[in-house]
Amino acid sequence: MRKRHQLLLTLAFFSGLSAAALADEPGLSNSTKIFTDPQDMREVDWSDPAEMERSWHAALVRMPHPDGDSTRATVTDLQNMPAAEQRLPTVIYLHGCSGVWYGTHDRMTFLADNGFLVIAPISLAREKYPMSCDEETHQGGLYRPTLRMRQYDAGHAIERARGLPLVDPDNIFLVGLSEGGLTTATFQPATQQQAVKARVVEGWTCHAGWPEYKGIGATEQEPVLTLVGADDPWFQDQWTRGDCTNFLSETNGSRSIVYRDPPLASLHELLDEPEPRQEVLQFLKEQLDR
Repeated sequence: MRKRHQLLLTLAFFSGLSAAALADEPGLSNSTKIFTDPQDMREVDWSDPAEMERSWHAALVRMPHPDGDSTRATVTDLQNMPAAEQRLPTVIYLHGCSGVWYGTHDRMTFLADNGFLVIAPISLAREKYPMSCDEETHQGGLYRPTLRMRQYDAGHAIERARGLPLVDPDNIFLVGLSEGGLTTATFQPATQQQAVKARVVEGWTCHAGWPEYKGIGATEQEPVLTLVGADDPWFQDQWTRGDCTNFLSETNGSRSIVYRDPPLASLHELLDEPEPRQEVLQFLKEQLDR
């Protein structure tokens, strides 16, 4: 293990990446995060610029390469890189309610290996952050304003990414899983600098008891692809069961895919599987061509 770590450090050095890109900081998942008591939260905490910057600074980054093999980096690496003649299409990736897990890295690698620069802001890097879900019981929404914090972090990340020398400002996409998918679906840019070209929602139904959790926030200019299993174990109550079909535009290329056959019908993490991955890749490439 020690030799492997030394090898990774050497590869990082010669590829120009910082050693910090090789390991995630503790506290970025439900298993290691020390959560804030909801009673200690204030509305000003949701949009606190320092908190949004923490989510950005902790972001995971995956960089594509011409040979198809992507590498890890940090936002500091990206900020220090010179301007590129040909900028990269960029995905802002939003993690689920449990934070960073192996699936986060897997999805980022898949997208980066297919030519996208991927930046994943980490909302759990905030200092004040209540627990928002219980993975064992499939219970979400433990702190209702979590959605507002996630939306603020998403907008901040899009705006910060747009200023990076490698990012193509005309080809920024928002992609998210579960709570990140909910955030992707409902996000409404506060400024033009927070606008995206298209969105991909994995593992969310667009249905909820709370009105701010319901529906799609994209404009007519933003096609949306949504993916959900008909029997997704997270969304089987009367409030969340369903899919996003009726919330999507019928004229801008948006698509709702509902998997009704096993094994996909009962999966929450659909992008673990080849078929949904190909749907996502086809959709993103369609957007690049328009």
